Amino acid sequence: MENKTISNTEGLSRVDGRLKVTGKAKYSAEYNVQGLVYGVLVGSTVAKGSIKAIDTKKAEGAPGVLSVLTYLNAPKIPGYQVDNPPPKGPLKIFYNDQIYFNGQPIALVVADTFERALFAASLVSATYNVTAHQTELKTNMSNGFAPSKGKDYVKGQEDAYKSAPIKIEQEYIIPTEVHNPMELHAIIARWDADDKITVWDKTQGVKSTQRTIAQAFKVPPENVQVTSPFVGGAFGAALRTWPHEIAAVLAAKVLNKPVKLVLSRADMFTSVGYRPYTWQKVGIGATADGKLVGITHEATGQTSAYEDFTEGVVNISQLMYACPNVNTKYRLVSLNVNVPTPMRGPGEATGAFALESAMDELSYALNIDPIELRLKNYADTDPSNNKPYSSKFLSDAYKLGADKIGWSNRSQQPGSVTQNGWLAGYGMAAGMFGAHRSSATVTARMMADGTLILQTAVTDIGPGTGTAMVTVAAETMGIPADKIRFDMGDSSLPPSPTQGGSQITSTVGSAVHDACEALKEKFKTLAGNSSATDYTQILKQQNLDKLEVTTASKGGEEQGKYSMYSWSVHFIKVLVHPATGVIKIDKAVSSADAGTIISAKTARSQMIGGTIMGTGMALMEEAVIDHRYGRLVNNNFADYHVPVQADIPLVEAYFVNKPDPIINPIGAKGMGEIATIGVAAAIANAIYNATGKRVRDLPITPDKLI
Repeated sequence: MENKTISNTEGLSRVDGRLKVTGKAKYSAEYNVQGLVYGVLVGSTVAKGSIKAIDTKKAEGAPGVLSVLTYLNAPKIPGYQVDNPPPKGPLKIFYNDQIYFNGQPIALVVADTFERALFAASLVSATYNVTAHQTELKTNMSNGFAPSKGKDYVKGQEDAYKSAPIKIEQEYIIPTEVHNPMELHAIIARWDADDKITVWDKTQGVKSTQRTIAQAFKVPPENVQVTSPFVGGAFGAALRTWPHEIAAVLAAKVLNKPVKLVLSRADMFTSVGYRPYTWQKVGIGATADGKLVGITHEATGQTSAYEDFTEGVVNISQLMYACPNVNTKYRLVSLNVNVPTPMRGPGEATGAFALESAMDELSYALNIDPIELRLKNYADTDPSNNKPYSSKFLSDAYKLGADKIGWSNRSQQPGSVTQNGWLAGYGMAAGMFGAHRSSATVTARMMADGTLILQTAVTDIGPGTGTAMVTVAAETMGIPADKIRFDMGDSSLPPSPTQGGSQITSTVGSAVHDACEALKEKFKTLAGNSSATDYTQILKQQNLDKLEVTTASKGGEEQGKYSMYSWSVHFIKVLVHPATGVIKIDKAVSSADAGTIISAKTARSQMIGGTIMGTGMALMEEAVIDHRYGRLVNNNFADYHVPVQADIPLVEAYFVNKPDPIINPIGAKGMGEIATIGVAAAIANAIYNATGKRVRDLPITPDKLI
């Protein structure tokens, strides 16, 4: 049927922007639930051992205290009671007396006000049977073991780089980095009946939270209502249901009252994961004219003593360049720390720091421009399986970014350029991440007044999912964006995936597109030979107050035939003070091949945010443990440094903006991960170009340059 109005959505501002800036958007801790009581966690003060005794009497006698839950008095959580529990798995709160890390929750104090709960929590004391702990990766590397899933990768000859005419071999270290989103993790839990639960929770996936709580408490999933319409940043920290969430649901059951539990900033360092401390070694060799001969990439990352966390640190070396000989090895070391979790660009951001730093080092050994070196080894098909790409315009991104940063001003001789008394240098690095499309279901409902309502359970952790979905719908239906409402963050809505891994625009956007196309077909059928040309006319003619469809959407055979990735190139100009080693980022440019850019404003924000996170990774962020006690010493924003406004220049973001013709009907690929992958290496490479000093252990602080 004819589209009456074609909307201009390229400049569409965030559809939820006004709600957020006026404070009308409600986050998980902000719901006014009748009869609410408040919980505060108490953490272990040792890193390994068992609880000898726990004294809760003073806390229980404090004003307003309703309950103090520990492993001694907490009701057994049904889903935890299994005959043959696996040797490792997620931490089971209040399950037994075992202590695996410093800060592990050992008690939950619940009171009638938050302040009373906080005071009473300070009165809980415990004694322990302490055993020797290990929290340092470097001194425990010999205890590394291969993950249960995955194996060493060998293509061609192992360690072939060693026989190359030009070769480098170096070690790179990334310390523990903590997500630290603005919004603290929070949950309000209420039991509506013996088998019905409602939670308002900070989560990246309401459906996954629904399943986990249902399994833990042995209730039907449909009886668990999870609401999370707004999330104040997560970056991977809310991808799973953590022990504090289970504790809140348990306390609400015990008291028959709704319980609110908000983590403290210190809790955020020990309760919801982090990017793990990782050691890497890269050997890379090439012919004298720059053709790669071999890449060897080894990595060892930390995990917890109770659960193994793995990520694809070395995978990028298997995939990024055309190289005949590649071998990789990934190992874990179990330490007395809380379990890591994916953090933006998981694995690949870590691996790219090593690989792209090594490529930069090789370019100097060869005396070849770093971009030229990468183009000489450009992979036209997937190096790991020889499949064609669904699309790849990375070469366009190289040129686009190089032009915008002024790469022609770069000197190949490190430390040779000054600007107003500061050393100046340019660096670049590339990144890649899988372009995924899973399954989602969307209901599209056209109302008699011309309002289109779209509904699916997906959450939005900040990238502007609602804005992108409204944009897709407006262009598919041919109606103005301000006539569209997108409902999300509610487990009772049609299923869609957890927000993570750069898959939501591809997956849910395709489902929105397909639902809108199905709705248009339904209108065509309804209109028949009618002269009505718009949706409201047809509904009025048919005496209907609405028309709706529910459509499931997922990828097909093409996902097995093609390799699908998004690509980025990050360019950095730095200034380094020669006497003090102070580093200033003078200019940052990111260029990306992420298929069709659906929402220009939010896409730009994604790339800017990724550059800021990469800046923190490169220059500031490091969670420091006092290994004598296994305790974090900088679990706060005074001592754990993140970038502030003064640290960040005006970041420029550019997009190739060519549709991927294979991956989905809207041609879009993810960009949330590639926005960070490669940034740290680009900064390190720029610093070397400015100073001639190569720093391989992050963060790069002034003391490492002077």
